[in-house]
Amino acid sequence: MRTPILEVEDLTLHFGSIAAAERVTVLVYPGERVGIVGPNGAGKTTFLNLITGYLRPERGAVRFWGQEVVGLQPHQVTALGVGRSFQIPQLFLTLTVRENVLVALAIRERRGWTSFWKPLHEASRVQVADEVLLQFGLLGQADRPAGELPEGGRKLLDVAMAFALRPRLLLMDEPTSGVSAQEKFRVMDTLVAALQEAGVTSLFVEHDMEVVRRYATRVLVLHNGRILADGVPGEVLDDPEIRLAVTGRR
Repeated sequence: MRTPILEVEDLTLHFGSIAAAERVTVLVYPGERVGIVGPNGAGKTTFLNLITGYLRPERGAVRFWGQEVVGLQPHQVTALGVGRSFQIPQLFLTLTVRENVLVALAIRERRGWTSFWKPLHEASRVQVADEVLLQFGLLGQADRPAGELPEGGRKLLDVAMAFALRPRLLLMDEPTSGVSAQEKFRVMDTLVAALQEAGVTSLFVEHDMEVVRRYATRVLVLHNGRILADGVPGEVLDDPEIRLAVTGRR
């Protein structure tokens, strides 16, 4: 019997009369890549925020490797091994690409902000940062200010910073949002290769059904805060009623 890496049980949260999460229950197993889809306002980002401590549910449980995380702060959830990237990349735009990853490494080592700038550039840590950048195809941009990267590069760097924290579970909010049609598959190819190599389980919110079909091993469909469907991409995304709920057309 497989042990789930993530257990979500009866997760519920309302914003006034709006159900952001309504008794959501789901198990995620090691090695899965779970695509989360649904119309605007379905509760997709709220679901990620509830798992990572940015929001607290009215009721329900979230367990990571069996440990309850409801009530923990986001940094505490991260310390357990749950990473997070955002729809809008959370970068230090005036620092170089390498320095952004070095900051993530310093955070992983729990150094205080006032004490880590000098050791930030220690040779051993720079080597680790460059290994991460190589995995994400960004080593050639290492000395470039992060603010100069194209949107696809910013997305990759945002995930690389989360990846540098050595998560066992990584949650990504629209990893191809704002990325050109020409770049999106390159970005996802790079992300998936890095996650597979490190054995990281992932959940990702995505509006692009082509991306979900190609890269997810499983799909969750959220609608009005509830799970409308849960299954393999082909079966779920080819269902006319699901397509109507998600895209507005069969």
